Amino acid sequence: RDRYEEDNLTPVIAPEMEFYLVKRNINPDMALTPPLGRNGRPETARQSYSIDAANEYEPFINDMYAYGKKMGLSIDALIHESGAAQFEVNFIHGDALDLADQIFMFKRMLREVALRHDIYATFMAKPMKSEPGSAKHIHQSIISNTDGSNIFASKEGEYSEAFFHYLGGLQKYIPNVISFFAPNVNS
Repeated sequence: RDRYEEDNLTPVIAPEMEFYLVKRNINPDMALTPPLGRNGRPETARQSYSIDAANEYEPFINDMYAYGKKMGLSIDALIHESGAAQFEVNFIHGDALDLADQIFMFKRMLREVALRHDIYATFMAKPMKSEPGSAKHIHQSIISNTDGSNIFASKEGEYSEAFFHYLGGLQKYIPNVISFFAPNVNS
């Protein structure tokens, strides 16, 4: 953070957390399966962005929002992803370090809310063989403290030289820290 401040810049991120809701399963040798929705059936179809699919878990979702609000989490929106009972929660753009802490708290909170609804929540990269994987996406930008502009875009709206340097840095250094991004075998 200090290096950004020295250059009169502010990093801004917006995380997207993908996760699955699954039936409680205490046997690690048994495959995970989607929980029953409010209609009494497990979800099976691909229903990206489906409001009806998300509504199947409305009591859980309402509690997630309520707990998140009480904890001061910057939760923006929830969408249903492609997998059965797979969701994505988006956070409002903000301070990178603050949001890193919020993501840690969010994951703990979400698992607790799930347990209160007699289900599990998992952020595992690929918890079910027949379902799409989950990820954490991090929207990233750097704001100039001088004029409030995003240094990744030129005044004409094109990619800036700083943007390409930033991408080059990611390509060069991410292989050295990949274990932070993908710490498990199924990552």
